[in-house]
Amino acid sequence: QVQLAESGGGSVQTGTSLKLSCLISGLTLTNYHLAWFRQAPGKEREFVAASKRPGANTYYGQSVEGRFIISRDNYKKMVFLQMNNLRPEDTAVYYCGASQAALSAIRQSEMYRYWGRGTQVTVSS
Repeated sequence: QVQLAESGGGSVQTGTSLKLSCLISGLTLTNYHLAWFRQAPGKEREFVAASKRPGANTYYGQSVEGRFIISRDNYKKMVFLQMNNLRPEDTAVYYCGASQAALSAIRQSEMYRYWGRGTQVTVSS
């Protein structure tokens, strides 16, 4: 059974850092692109960052480029999102996902087959 479980969310102030973790079971991670998406109330799910299988290349959304870092540990079956210099507009539920789609679709949420339940990140000014 495939399970993805996010952790590490919380309420923080502007300018601080937070690290999200996602523990994945039931998948061989080297076969999957792994990504973080986020969804704020009333908005569509937004691409945040992705790690191309098996883990050498990373991709970022424009709004987080230079502030967030995605990493993965295929042996520990985890993917991480280090979030620095957080802003109120980063407030959202953050989801990790796993995909075997083509690299050209790595930013498209509909191409991710497996998802976690999300972890809330709230950034106050």
